[in-house]
Formats: sequence, structure tokens, C-alpha cells
Amino acid sequence: MAQFFAVHPENPQRRLLRAAVGILQAGGVIVYPTDSLYALGCHLGDKSAVTRMRHIRDIDERHHLTMMCRDLGEIGTLAKLDNRNYRLVKSCTPGSYTFILQANRELPRRVLHSNRKTIGVRIPSHPVALALLEELQEPLLSTSLLLPGESEPLNDAEQIRQRLEHSVDLIIDAGSCGVEPTTVLDLTGAAPLVVRRGKGDVRALLEPDQA
Repeated sequence: MAQFFAVHPENPQRRLLRAAVGILQAGGVIVYPTDSLYALGCHLGDKSAVTRMRHIRDIDERHHLTMMCRDLGEIGTLAKLDNRNYRLVKSCTPGSYTFILQANRELPRRVLHSNRKTIGVRIPSHPVALALLEELQEPLLSTSLLLPGESEPLNDAEQIRQRLEHSVDLIIDAGSCGVEPTTVLDLTGAAPLVVRRGKGDVRALLEPDQA
């Protein structure tokens, strides 16, 4: 049975965040709010938790998972970021963008795209997500909370509890956070490629013929 923490959306209670980190470090899978929508999260180093998270979403190793990071420095420890892409990422973070990058060798293969050896990275702007990352002191492996067969992600914490109370270990309720996913930019090629247009505005980031 999942635990349920109701936290303040702007000033989340530290004691609850510390408890959430304890659940993550013990191998738990959690639901938490971001600036785009609710997400699933687990500890990067826990193979069983990663498998559980993929099972909840019904996705395989060809679906990108995302590393939620506190800052650009953390992204640099996970993925290859040249000067051009560094400037682009810096210009629109924190925010509702996910960037596909070539992963560094230190990342476990099980969290990478199986064919491309890439990883999604992002720096959220939601106060709860940022505070959770600060308490965790390391990136959080995540994926959007879009359940199999559903066209819209779940956005109400009570509904999430009804659907997932036996599948996850913790639900962090910070109220509605929207249903529009992040904009996804693939930065592995010669020029940024829009994989998905979402909440993050791409017009100022791309060449005129791509905008």
C-alpha cells in the first residue's frame, strides 16, 4: 500500500521530503509533481525499481527514461554536453524541456535507450521536484505518469492513489500540475531536433526553417 504525502506546492515540508528520499534509497518507486505533469521516479542504482517503473508504464528499453537533475553540473556528469548544447540547455532551464543526449560511460546500460545508448535529461522548475532533488543530492531516474492505454496523464493525486496504490510506494500530492508533457529536443545530431512539441516553447531555440 502506497504512502501518501500532501505537501505544500511552493514550500514543501522538509520532513516529508526526507522521508521520500528514504523510500527512494530503500528501492521504492514514487509519484511526484513536476512543472509539466506528475512523474514516476526511482533511484538510478536500483535495478528492481527501474524494472518496476518500466512495468507500470509498460515500456521497454527502447523508450527513453529521464534523469531529473538539479543543475547543469549534474547533467555534465551523466551525458556528453558540448559548448553549443551547453548554451542551449542553459538558456531554457529550469523548465519544461527534456534533452536527449549521448550518455557517459558511467551510467548503467539498463537505464539507457537500448539501441542508441542515449538518455533524457531535464532540470524541472517545480518547487517540490527541485526540493526533492536537493534532499536526494543526486539525479532521480524518472518517466512521465502516462499509464498504458491512456491518452491523457493522471493529474489528480487521489485518482493516482486509486489507480496505483498497490504499484508504487509513495505518492507526493502537491495539487494539480498540468497534463501537458515536456518539449523533447534531441541534441545528438548536427542540429537540435524537435522530437515532441510540448509545454516548453521551441521557437526561440531553433533555426527559422525548424520553428
